Amino acid sequence: MMAWDGRTLPAIHSEIEIIGETGDGLQAVADIERLRPDLIFLDVQMPGLTGIEMLQSLPKKAPLPLVIFAIAYDEYAMAAFEANAVGYLLKLINRERLDQAVERARKLMLSESLVENERARIRQIIDSATPLVSHLVGRKRDRFVLLRPDQVCLIQVENGLVKIKTEDEAFWIDYQLEDLEARLPDPPFFRAHRSVIVNMGKVKEIAPFFKSTYLLIMNDRESSKIQVSERQSKKLRRLLRE
Repeated sequence: MMAWDGRTLPAIHSEIEIIGETGDGLQAVADIERLRPDLIFLDVQMPGLTGIEMLQSLPKKAPLPLVIFAIAYDEYAMAAFEANAVGYLLKLINRERLDQAVERARKLMLSESLVENERARIRQIIDSATPLVSHLVGRKRDRFVLLRPDQVCLIQVENGLVKIKTEDEAFWIDYQLEDLEARLPDPPFFRAHRSVIVNMGKVKEIAPFFKSTYLLIMNDRESSKIQVSERQSKKLRRLLRE
């Protein structure tokens, strides 16, 4: 499986079967979930979602594939990739580096414990890459939708699932609320209470509520009402003064 931006890789190892190829991050999420590859070649810079955002969008319950990254010199520290990835390929692709990375992946796959250790290291890369999100992947039945943060009204945990509401639709997403809080711009995003993040730019009305708290009426189709916790109401008062 390759998630690639359009450049052609040299012919790959004879023991590797290519089961899919895509040129954008959103399609890569759908293809990886459907095909469940053991190994992916992943360009860090892709249209739609970056390679890291694509990995962050994969279902947490599904095992991560092993990853061979393609990176430019100035994108990420080389030492981090050497320590934490199956391999990395500097653009333009070097045949010797490609062979080394593929051979390491092949040896890892001979041991489930080594594969699990490698997945943990890939997860470290994902978790340590915390720039602001440029897009979120929303899911609805068999649809995958790329959403800009400015389209989001609110994000909430509901029955154990993290859901996103735009003005017109609702989607579920494979992100943790804590991760999103760290990676969404503040402002306009605000943690109203432990299970809801709201986009203050999509608030239609702020009403006083019980025990000096507030009720946020959102600008979505249902005019969703979000109660701000007592602790976060203090923060909201500061924001309103500012």
